Amino acid sequence: MFIQTESTPNPATLKFLPGQTVLDAGTADFPSAETAGSSPLATRIFAVSGVAGVFFGNDFVTVTKSDEIEWDHIKPAILGAIMEHYQSGQPIVDAGGAQASGHAEHSGENGEIVDQIKDLLDSRVRPAVAQDGGDITFHGFDRGVVYLHMQGACAGCPSSTLTLKMGIENLLRHYIPEVTEVRPVAV
Repeated sequence: MFIQTESTPNPATLKFLPGQTVLDAGTADFPSAETAGSSPLATRIFAVSGVAGVFFGNDFVTVTKSDEIEWDHIKPAILGAIMEHYQSGQPIVDAGGAQASGHAEHSGENGEIVDQIKDLLDSRVRPAVAQDGGDITFHGFDRGVVYLHMQGACAGCPSSTLTLKMGIENLLRHYIPEVTEVRPVAV
C-alpha cells in the first residue's frame, strides 16, 4: 500500500490519500480524541502524540497536528497507523458512527433560499475545499446571514476567513440576492 500526502492551505493540516475509498458517502469529523470512539481508524491516528484532529472524506484522511510538534516527527507514525488500519480489516467508522452528509436541516420560512444555498455549496464550494482536505457545510440562515461550519483542513486555516468572505460570500451574493453576509460557526 502506498499512501500519498499533500499539503493543504492550513500549515497545521496534511491530507493523506490511501489510494482506497475512505468513506462511501458523506464526511466524518473528529475534532478531538474524545470524539473518535466510533472510528477505529481515527482512534488509531489519535494514538500518535501530537495529533489534534482527524477528518475523513471520500478518498482522503486529513490530519491536524498541534502547534508544538513538527510534521517530520509525526508523519511516519500517522502513515503507519493508516497502513496498519487498512491491513487490519476493521471498518473506518463503526456502523451507526459519526458519518454525516453535512448540511443542517432547515425548516420554516426561506426554505427555497436555503435549498439554493445548499445546492451552490454542493456544486461549487464543497468539491473545491475537498481538494484542500476539508469541508464546508450549511449550518443556518437568518436575516440574510448564512452560517457555515468549517471542517478538516478548513477549520482553523489562516486563509479560511478570506475564503469565506471573498469566495463563498461573493458567490452566494451573486446568485442569491437575499444573502448579505457569510459567517463561520463553531459546532
